[in-house]
Amino acid sequence: MKIQAPISKSMLNEIKSGDFLYISGTIYTARDAAHKKLAELINLNKELPFDLKGAIIYYSGPSPASPGNIVGSIGPTTSYRMDKYTPDLLKQGLSVVIGKGKRSKEVIDSLVEYKAIYCAAYGGAGAYLASKIKSIIPVAFEELGPEAIYKLEVEDFPVIVVNDLWGNDLYESRGKI
Repeated sequence: MKIQAPISKSMLNEIKSGDFLYISGTIYTARDAAHKKLAELINLNKELPFDLKGAIIYYSGPSPASPGNIVGSIGPTTSYRMDKYTPDLLKQGLSVVIGKGKRSKEVIDSLVEYKAIYCAAYGGAGAYLASKIKSIIPVAFEELGPEAIYKLEVEDFPVIVVNDLWGNDLYESRGKI
């Protein structure tokens, strides 16, 4: 299914665990250090560097671009490292998170509560995923280097839905279908 980012919460009703999505539009990168800073801003009731309503965050730290390329390898990082921050971001309206690996029960429950989904990007395919990036600009926390927040414009960025709005978990259901 092709989707356009940012994504409306109503669009998420059509998406189920196990669906393949091809995202076009704006997504943001953020890893551990950036999540910690975002959570601190939320807890201090300060303005965030971008609007989380309908946003998509990709757990990735882009590698430097080689000559002639927009970005270097941009594969997913392990998602559980963001678990302690994810509920706070979902509460602010975040719609989709992308990474790799299982999520905690708290995150899965928060996805259901705040009507959001978790998707997996293809691990080991960072060079291929880079070909889906049309532009990249730093948005916040540039002092973090590759762990800064970057705004990506993507076209047909491929992911698979792991956890949907109803708490279904692809990692738990595989083999039971």
